[in-house]
Amino acid sequence: MRPANEAELAEAIRAANGPVLVRGGGTRTVGACTGEVLETGGLSGVALYEPGALTLVAGAGTPLAEVEALLAVEGQRLPFEVPDMRGLLGRLGDSTLGGVVAANASGPRRVQAGGCRDSLIGVRFVDGAGTVIKNGGRVMKNVTGYDLVKLMAGSWGTLGVLSEVSFKLLPVPEAGATLVIRGLSDAQAVQAMASALGSPFEVNGAAHWPGQGTFLRIEGFAASVAYRATQLQRHLAAFGTVEMEEGTARWDAIRDVVPFHGREGDVWRISVKPSDAPGLVARMGDAEVLYDWGGGLIWALMVPGADLRAQLGAFQGHATRVRGAGPGAFQPEPPGVAALTRGLRAKFDPRGFLNAGLMGA
Repeated sequence: MRPANEAELAEAIRAANGPVLVRGGGTRTVGACTGEVLETGGLSGVALYEPGALTLVAGAGTPLAEVEALLAVEGQRLPFEVPDMRGLLGRLGDSTLGGVVAANASGPRRVQAGGCRDSLIGVRFVDGAGTVIKNGGRVMKNVTGYDLVKLMAGSWGTLGVLSEVSFKLLPVPEAGATLVIRGLSDAQAVQAMASALGSPFEVNGAAHWPGQGTFLRIEGFAASVAYRATQLQRHLAAFGTVEMEEGTARWDAIRDVVPFHGREGDVWRISVKPSDAPGLVARMGDAEVLYDWGGGLIWALMVPGADLRAQLGAFQGHATRVRGAGPGAFQPEPPGVAALTRGLRAKFDPRGFLNAGLMGA
């Protein structure tokens, strides 16, 4: 199935007599589920772009690359630095806006700008009964009842199939600077990143790449970046020599988890309180890791078939297998949360057809 518009999408879902596998560009899907494939690529095109209002409305099947090229002409960008997962997952194809939202895909800039869901201001989608639902709009505002805009981000197509999404945008900064401290242990790196993020110098990237260094990013007007970078060097002097690094390639590599590209093993994504991260990594044995979000996000490369969740035991956070085989790619939910999830799915997908089984549905 490849509907060309929202009406066709609604009809296709209403007519479905079994599970439906929702697919955008197929570049960032994790886990496995079965069903008749419903491709969203036909729901493509920019419906509204107002550079002066920093607002974009586009079909969920619109290629991400097309949108980024359009924004670049006006010196603007999506705030949340979308990761490209094709190299990590060994995929081809073109990422779509709907897929970005469904995965709540968010890169290093999340520590300052927030994630995808924080820039998402409106959605249109078709639920599992074939009903078209709209929530939000073209400006940020508070709403009563379900905040479906936030709910759809990270729902992986289990509550509805997105047809249109609206985003707030940001200007591309005039300049940027990357500071690096070499030789820190994981625990020291997390402390340094916490100190930088808690400083008044507006750090918008904080990552630790063991064996390479601890990296901090500042962006903005050139004069401001130069001043803040100098002040941050002084602020972090207790952690060692703070160097400056040229270019943006380092952040592209961190965003896309380049250290694990083309290498054998399972890849896990662990979301955790930053201060807990080094202790958690110590329980991973010989796993190779990459820290992002000031330590709040850990990427781990492990031997194939390793059950990381069993190895870690109980912890505050969640671990997702993004590459590798095995049951339950997503972290099992606590009983209370699981009950809420079942209630939401019963409301929005009463037949249980949409990406059935992907997230325990």
